[in-house]
Amino acid sequence: MGIGPVMLDVAGTTLTPEDEARLTHPLAGGVILFARNYESPAQLAELTARIHALRTPPLLIAVDHEGGRVQRFREGFTRIPPMRELGKLWDDQPKRAKALAQEVGFVLGAELRACGVDFSFTPVLDVDYGASSVIGDRAFHAEPQAIAELAHGLLLGLKQAGMPAVGKHFPGHGFVCADSHLDIPVDERSYTDIELCDLVPFRQMIGFGLTAVMPAHVIYPKVDPRPAGFSKVWLQDILRGELGFDGCIFSDDLSMEGATVVGGIVERAEAALQAGCDMVLVCNRPDSADALLAGLKWEMNAASRARLAQMRGHAHPRPRAELHEDAEFLKALHDIAKVGMSAGELPLG
Repeated sequence: MGIGPVMLDVAGTTLTPEDEARLTHPLAGGVILFARNYESPAQLAELTARIHALRTPPLLIAVDHEGGRVQRFREGFTRIPPMRELGKLWDDQPKRAKALAQEVGFVLGAELRACGVDFSFTPVLDVDYGASSVIGDRAFHAEPQAIAELAHGLLLGLKQAGMPAVGKHFPGHGFVCADSHLDIPVDERSYTDIELCDLVPFRQMIGFGLTAVMPAHVIYPKVDPRPAGFSKVWLQDILRGELGFDGCIFSDDLSMEGATVVGGIVERAEAALQAGCDMVLVCNRPDSADALLAGLKWEMNAASRARLAQMRGHAHPRPRAELHEDAEFLKALHDIAKVGMSAGELPLG
């Protein structure tokens, strides 16, 4: 049985019979983990091993682990600074900031891979316009070129750790004030305005080898009346056509308020897949997950299967004990510890 186009979550720190039933459904293709799924590195490694053992090929395992407010696993993991801190350093020491971004990517990726996680939904490529509270210090910078350079450093570090990178939230969530977890944001700018600023980091990161993209639950009415994650214009004409992206596209969480304009959960998944997403996410709503698995009819094509195969964590992950004896890893930990931190945690996206 191959993997399907739906990424689901699980209830707690071990798999329940209900979790296993969902994850062995033919439409299931991955699992996204949250803070509620974590107690310790050893428990996490056991959970991911159990998930991977459920079927062949194994399900993908992902997490939102960006740093700052959005870091799901904390106790036993290195505290990753919010990306804004790297942007602040960039203003005075750009070379040092990019080198530190690579160290952050290496530590972030290596620690997750050591516990069996395939990838994190990072980096955030949104431009910081100072308007969006949900993005805020998750964004590297207000200048697109600085974002591209710092995100490239992070990508190199993730790659060093054997982990792919996911750029979000295409084509840019930073300009709108509304939070797509709770509202339906509308960005009234023209395509030219978006292209000249927000698309710059995405375009450059695609050139650097970005593996995957997550589109925003934001409507850009001067381009398309549908949110970007449900728009063939954004995903096929612009992202794949104009920008030449041939990697994986993940929807943002279909349970978010910004997705409700498309209809019920089955309609949302169908619209996202038809628009060009390779995999759709349904989080924190087991009733919606069950309805989707019962109602969705979708045959994954060979191109999507190949793209999703690229999301598996590469290389044999190094055990945590080995990492903590590695001079390069220890230097990265020392450097990261000097960078400012931010508390709290946000939902998916």
